[in-house]
Amino acid sequence: MTTDSSLSGSLPRVQAVRPADSGRPRKPRPWGQIASQLFLISASVLWLLPILFALYIALRPYSETTKYGYVSLPHSLTLKNFSDAWSTSGMPHFFWNSVLITVPAVVIVLALASGVAFVLTRVDVKVNVALLILFTAGNLLPQQVIITPLYRLYLLIPLPSFLSGSGLMYNSITGLVAVNVAFQLGFCVFVLSNYMKSIPEEMYEAALVDGAGLWTRFWRLTVPLCRPALAALATLLTTWIYNDFFWAITLMSSGDKRPVTSALANLQGQFVSNQNLIAAAAMIAAVPTLVVYILLQKQFIAGLSLGSSKG
Repeated sequence: MTTDSSLSGSLPRVQAVRPADSGRPRKPRPWGQIASQLFLISASVLWLLPILFALYIALRPYSETTKYGYVSLPHSLTLKNFSDAWSTSGMPHFFWNSVLITVPAVVIVLALASGVAFVLTRVDVKVNVALLILFTAGNLLPQQVIITPLYRLYLLIPLPSFLSGSGLMYNSITGLVAVNVAFQLGFCVFVLSNYMKSIPEEMYEAALVDGAGLWTRFWRLTVPLCRPALAALATLLTTWIYNDFFWAITLMSSGDKRPVTSALANLQGQFVSNQNLIAAAAMIAAVPTLVVYILLQKQFIAGLSLGSSKG
């Protein structure tokens, strides 16, 4: 009879092996993610630093910065520079000039660009590709290259008296609207044509079956679907045209007709410049673009992310 001791001696012993690491495997340290975050933080600080410094100068009295310098600790802060900038430079009048230039230019650009983009993408014409290349190439033309011939043309092109007090394109708000429309149109056509290509062809085929004409397909089908792109472009155009300084200086001679950005030069004297006052005026002039971005922020972000989830 076999005993338990003999059986236990004849059987091999099995030792339990513990896992080397029962926890989850450690992920490698994301150095690329850390580097990208550091880069974004550094870029944000560099971007905000001039704005914060201008705001700091605008809040300090002129006598204090004259005595201690601009890069010094403040002894007092005041809002007097903002009230003086608003009243001294006549900013309400120049704000109205900016509205008269920016709003018509943005509306005309979006209207023309949406129509041209629809024709280039949904109407079968042999010159579609050539026209799209032409509009795209227009974005590559620097403004400074054509300023001399454009200046001479503006001195020769007549306008009715209700569009220009001088009777010419030069020194008129209509002339500034026209040049901004011409230079912003190519970019908007390029963006809208690319977006319209992403609209399914089956929607237009169904509209044709229902008897929709070309205008109906454009106005009642394409334009509503392009609202995010139009909102994003409206935000960008408002910022670009409102902040324009070059055209208002070169194509406008009367100071009372200039927009608010170029009118800031009225605060600078020939021998003495109150930089605190100019900084406060610049802060005030930047408010409308911030308001437009806040109002259209949701549509602007949606327009920037169009097509990001498509494979």
